[in-house]
Amino acid sequence: MIEISNLTVKFGGVTPLDGVSVRFEPGTCGLIGPNGAGKTTFFNVLSGFVRPVSGSISVFGEDLLSMAHYRRARWGLRRTFQTEQAIEELTVADNVAMVLEHAPGAPRGGARREAVLDALDFVGLDADPDCPVGTLGARERRLVEVARAVVGKPRLVLLDEPAAGLPDEETEHLGRVIARIPQETGALAILVDHDMSLVSACCSVTAVLDFGKIIAAGPTAEVLRDEQVIKAYLGTEEVAA
Repeated sequence: MIEISNLTVKFGGVTPLDGVSVRFEPGTCGLIGPNGAGKTTFFNVLSGFVRPVSGSISVFGEDLLSMAHYRRARWGLRRTFQTEQAIEELTVADNVAMVLEHAPGAPRGGARREAVLDALDFVGLDADPDCPVGTLGARERRLVEVARAVVGKPRLVLLDEPAAGLPDEETEHLGRVIARIPQETGALAILVDHDMSLVSACCSVTAVLDFGKIIAAGPTAEVLRDEQVIKAYLGTEEVAA
């Protein structure tokens, strides 16, 4: 479980997170909101890239803010970014294996290779593990990013718009993968995405940020019907559809 209390971030005169308090239970959880709502800043705080001016974050009973950012990676925090992080010149397997360098008790030798192949199998990537990432299409590269987030034994997986630009069929596949992350890895996953069909398909609960504040949180279907959420973000026609 993640429990955030009174989390506030200020950049000069801008307050991208303003007293955010929210709880994410184990499972796959959604975090949505319009552009500029504070979602990426929220992920940056969890990742250790941004230091809040106030507030607390407890993850499975541990004080996340007391950990240096590099220790969070070793502890088990994984993240995808809107911009792909895989190195095009390296092979698929090497890109995934790089993440294990920061994992506690990282496997070596044959066990390391097995862990990488297990992650690639989990995301459904059928490309040659020994081919360079730069030779892959958009779908395959996105799956490599998710494989990097789930390899080994993650405890918290942050997914920042992993399906952006993908067609519906490929988004549906990715949704099935994301929904299985807690069951298959034991990690708590938080998904940020603008695709409400993806959020609905794989997130049992969802929180909504607007102007740096949580305006709704709870079961995803109920949140998406909330009048304040519709007004702030979704639009009546989209929800009705």
